[in-house]
Amino acid sequence: MAFGIFGLALLFALTATLYASVGFGGGSTYIALLALAALDYRALPVIALLCNIIVVTGGTLRFQARGLIEWQKIWPILLLSVPAAWLGGRMVLAQDSFMLLLGLSLAAAGLLLIIEPFIKRAGGGPRAPSWTSHLLFAPVVGTGIGFLSGMVGIGGGIFLAPILLLTRWSDSRRIAATASVFILVNSIGGLAGQLMKSGLASGGEAVLAYWPLFVGVLLGGQIGSILASKALPEIWIRRLTALLILYVAIRILWV
Repeated sequence: MAFGIFGLALLFALTATLYASVGFGGGSTYIALLALAALDYRALPVIALLCNIIVVTGGTLRFQARGLIEWQKIWPILLLSVPAAWLGGRMVLAQDSFMLLLGLSLAAAGLLLIIEPFIKRAGGGPRAPSWTSHLLFAPVVGTGIGFLSGMVGIGGGIFLAPILLLTRWSDSRRIAATASVFILVNSIGGLAGQLMKSGLASGGEAVLAYWPLFVGVLLGGQIGSILASKALPEIWIRRLTALLILYVAIRILWV
């Protein structure tokens, strides 16, 4: 492993701290780091999704305690996204196909991180576009992102949040809360699919070898939750992680 397991755990802890401070899980960065470390591609989604669950659970509880989770608005997004994430996790992909999909997903995630501040300003008006109130809008968006999330091991919040911002679905704090819930439940669904695909026993045993990564994100997530977004410049967090994600995407797609 290029970084060494404990060096990688340190990077995971830093990632968890940064993402937890703004209410996200960090799945796209975990999987980028794992790809750089040249792990078996079949293990990447399982490890990244587990780390997502560990980190974002605290953020979701924090948002719930603040009354920022609007369950009546969220459930249509989650309705089909969780089974779609499970189905995506069950998909068996050849290494070349998986790496291509991962590279494209990371490229899209990195670009979204860069342009999200502009999307936030563009979606800052008082009224949402009329088509967002269509009954199919939330389930279709949730299903598509959930399926992709389960396949590649990204929680999906990095894709969902810009869409909700652009469509003026709610204010930025409630959108962050929605994304946190979305990441949590879809990571659970995707992880279940991934473990069923590889076999619960064999898949679980293989992943346990990377236990320092889980300890790292647990500690980093707790620190990030304490810091919240007030102590760290969110724009620089997004820019730096976007550069890392785009770098890994280019490396994957260039090979």
